[in-house]
Amino acid sequence: MGVEPENTLRSFLRAERAGMDAIELDLHLSKDGALVVMHDTAVDRTTDGSGQIAELTLAELKELDAGGGERVPVFEEVLDAVASPIQAEIKDAAAARALAAVMHERSLVERVEVSSFHDEAVAEIARLVPGVRTVLIASRWGGDVVDRAKAVGAATLALNIRRLTLEVVERAHAEGLRVLGWVVNTPDHLRLARAFRLDGVTTDRPEIREATRADA
Repeated sequence: MGVEPENTLRSFLRAERAGMDAIELDLHLSKDGALVVMHDTAVDRTTDGSGQIAELTLAELKELDAGGGERVPVFEEVLDAVASPIQAEIKDAAAARALAAVMHERSLVERVEVSSFHDEAVAEIARLVPGVRTVLIASRWGGDVVDRAKAVGAATLALNIRRLTLEVVERAHAEGLRVLGWVVNTPDHLRLARAFRLDGVTTDRPEIREATRADA
């Protein structure tokens, strides 16, 4: 989203061309049950429309301009447009059930990792799709965040780089969890991620990958 319209096919293709390891996207259900790719619950910030995704049909969403003439994609369109691994963030258990159906239909357990801020959504997708890799996301957290991840079977914690501490990283690693930092868009945050020996980071700017190579 740092270089192309957010959560659009154009941005995902740009990420793939830049050689990023995976593509992260966000999923919501439309009024008629489509898995819509958009970060917010409403379309106001990223399109020329207004309203809640859950109150709009897919046909109505497809009429919107998501930036530079891009249309709002559905999850299946992203799967067809790029070959990269995908990390799909879901907001609730209903989205987990819809995503599970697509994952079974297309045999995506190896390609798609599922993340959420919500423990119950992580637990639900793990129940519905045996063997799926899951990520518990947190922006603010308490001392129980590692225990929460383990309780819902998450293999990875994705934590806000601005609040991350070495203590949390070391505890997670000691429990066999991977740790990702988000969002890493600056050299300072990249240096911090390296100092903490994170297992990966998310970024809005693909040139961060080149900075990583240059500093290696």
